[in-house]
Amino acid sequence: MNSAVVVVGGGYAGTLVAKSLDGDAEVTLIDPRDAFVNYAGSLRALTRPDWAHRPFFAYRTLLDNGHVLRDTVTSADSTGVTLASGGRVDAGHLVLATGSSHSYPAHPRHAATSAAQAVADLRHTNDQLARAERVLILGAGPVGLELSGEIREVWPDKRITIVDPAPELLPGFLPEVRDDLRRQLEELKVELRLGTSLTALPPVEAGTETAFTVLTDTGEPISADIWFRSFGARVNTGYLEDGALVELTERHTVPVDAHLNVVGHRNVYALGDIADLPDAKMATHAQTQAPVVVENIRARLRGEQPGSVYEPASVPRIFLPLGTKAGVGQLPGPEGAAVAAPLETVVRRKGADLFTAQFAQRFKPATEAR
Repeated sequence: MNSAVVVVGGGYAGTLVAKSLDGDAEVTLIDPRDAFVNYAGSLRALTRPDWAHRPFFAYRTLLDNGHVLRDTVTSADSTGVTLASGGRVDAGHLVLATGSSHSYPAHPRHAATSAAQAVADLRHTNDQLARAERVLILGAGPVGLELSGEIREVWPDKRITIVDPAPELLPGFLPEVRDDLRRQLEELKVELRLGTSLTALPPVEAGTETAFTVLTDTGEPISADIWFRSFGARVNTGYLEDGALVELTERHTVPVDAHLNVVGHRNVYALGDIADLPDAKMATHAQTQAPVVVENIRARLRGEQPGSVYEPASVPRIFLPLGTKAGVGQLPGPEGAAVAAPLETVVRRKGADLFTAQFAQRFKPATEAR
C-alpha cells in the first residue's frame, strides 16, 4: 500500500495531524495560504496593531521531513486529490481538514494569498476603528462577543452595540454562565439588542469608518460609525461537491464513522468543522479529533487494524474571553456534567495570549524544540 499521507487543509486539525505523522510517513500538507492563521487571535490583532502579525505562523517551519504544497484542492477521491494548478497528488492515506470560512475580521482578509497583506489589512482596519466613536456588531455569538471585549479593553469610551435576532446569549450553555456573561457585558457597557433584526445591512462596507443609520424590524434607528459582521460561517467542502469521494449531507458536511473515516473509505478521514459530528464547530473539538486520526493512520502504517474511536463531547464547552481580564467559560466537571469555568481559568487558558504560545511551539522546528 502507498504509505504517503496527504493532509488537505492547514488549519488547527490539519497542522496537528501533519506534525504528528511527520516522522512516521511521507507527509504532504496542501493549503493555498503561505501561513497558518490562529483565528483565535484575529480579533485582538484587529484592535492592537502590535498584535497584527501574531496570529500568523509560516508553514515552512511546521514539518522537518514532509513538505507543504501551496495549492488548492478542487476534487478528492480515495486515491488522492486534484489541484487547481492542474496537478494531482496520490495518497495512501488522505486526511480532509478544510474547516470553515467566516466573515472578516474573525478570518482576516487576504489570508488565503498573503499573510503580509492580511496583516496590512488588519492594521488598516484598526486605523478605521480608532476613528469611530460608535461600533455596531452584527451577531451575538462567541465571535461578536469576543470582538466587543477586545474593542472595549482598548477603547473604554466607544459606544458598542451588538444586534442579533436570537432571543438569548449562548443557548445550550449553563444559565449561570449566560447570566455571568450578561453581567460582565453590562459592566463593560456593551449594549445588547437581542431578538432584533435589521431591515437591511448597513449601506457601507464593513470595517470602514463612515457614519450611517440602519433600521430595526420594529422601525427603530441605530446609528454607528463602523460595523462588523460576526455571522455567516460556512463549511469548506466545495471541492467534494462533485461526489467523486462521497455524497455530502444536507448541511454540506462529510459523513464519518466512529474512527473518523469518511463513510465507505478505510484510508480517508475527515475531521474538524467539515465532519458530520454533533460537536460545535470549534477549534478545540477539531484538535481533540486529530489524535484519533493520527493513531488510526499509525496503526494502518504498521499493518494493524485501527482501533481509536472518537467520542463526541458530552457537554458543550467554551472559553469566551472579553479581552485579557474578563470572560466566561464552561467545561466538563469531574463527574462529567458541565460546570462553569472560573475566570482565572478562562484568562490563563485563552484570554491572556489566545493560544499564541501553543502555536509558536507547534511551528518550532524539531531541532529547536528539543
